[in-house]
Amino acid sequence: MHLLESAPHNWGQGKQHVGVAGNLVAFACKNSFDLGFDGHIAFTAKTRLIKHYIDTLDAEIIYGRRLGIFTPAAKKLVNSYFKNYFNGK
Repeated sequence: MHLLESAPHNWGQGKQHVGVAGNLVAFACKNSFDLGFDGHIAFTAKTRLIKHYIDTLDAEIIYGRRLGIFTPAAKKLVNSYFKNYFNGK
């Protein structure tokens, strides 16, 4: 995943929409499943967001600021945003 950004009105306590970043990551994981990569994605996080991504997306540190989301966490995310994706698979 190259770049993940939420608009300023979706930051912090007074955000307009909840779950924007999670939805975008779930979409990337869904595409990874669709392409046969078992939901795996990787990205470089801003330093201050590393713990947030670990806590909210179950991301894992690969090295430095490079994080990955692997099959179990990817399935959880995809199931959260695409309710029927795994039905029949």
